[in-house]
Amino acid sequence: MLPYPKINPNLIEIGPFKLRWYGLMYVLGFLASYFLIGRQRRAQRLGLIGAQLQDLIFSLAIGLIIGARLGYVLFYQFSNFTYYLEHPLEIIAIWHGGMSFHGGLIGAILAGIIFSRRRKIPFWEGADVVIVTAPIALGLGRLGNFINGELYGRPSTLPWAMVFPTGGPEPRHPSQIYEALLEGVLLFVVLWLLKDRSFRPGTMVCLFLGGYGALRFLVEFFRQPDPQIGLFWGLFSMGQLLCLIMITTAAIIWKLLPQQSTAQIEN
Repeated sequence: MLPYPKINPNLIEIGPFKLRWYGLMYVLGFLASYFLIGRQRRAQRLGLIGAQLQDLIFSLAIGLIIGARLGYVLFYQFSNFTYYLEHPLEIIAIWHGGMSFHGGLIGAILAGIIFSRRRKIPFWEGADVVIVTAPIALGLGRLGNFINGELYGRPSTLPWAMVFPTGGPEPRHPSQIYEALLEGVLLFVVLWLLKDRSFRPGTMVCLFLGGYGALRFLVEFFRQPDPQIGLFWGLFSMGQLLCLIMITTAAIIWKLLPQQSTAQIEN
């Protein structure tokens, strides 16, 4: 068993002001996306540089945060939905914790659609450029979860199991680290290596949706299910059901994508 590294979730505390590691991970994730998007040849061809790229990152950040919070309420707190109807301000209380990746993804996609239409940028081509950078933010976010001691794994006897502060006395899988390595590092490397090849617009989006969905589905078998939901049919978590929807959506989009490759478009 490995000792859990007790890191103060608050990076800086000055009176009532607190800068949390988790919030810093969001900022670093968006900065990484800004830097990596601007380095791509396709982004430069689409005009996603300078002020326009800054506006895109800002729009995606707003959509992601709103979607992540609404997704948490709808997907993971549906049994308490009456409470949120009676206390509507709690819906936007992100400082109380509770964010959903799948909700954030939906929010970011909607923000991207609105941005691309207003700026007359082909949506699928722009989405391909952006999505290859998303795993960096995902990996950083999971590190933030690990520092917070949340979203830990199921009980385990493996040598690297840890006792989390709020997880009871049993050693558990550090599932946040599993996700950071698989959904963050591995998925980023795969997408980044493929980004400059000739492919149909939307291909990178499909690879991300399918790849993330498959990796997250696997890790969920090691992650502690949400206590307010548990497992559906005693087997699958809410995260796994949402990932199955992601994988199915990726397959449907792939079938519907135009056959013309980006190489043909550029020529």
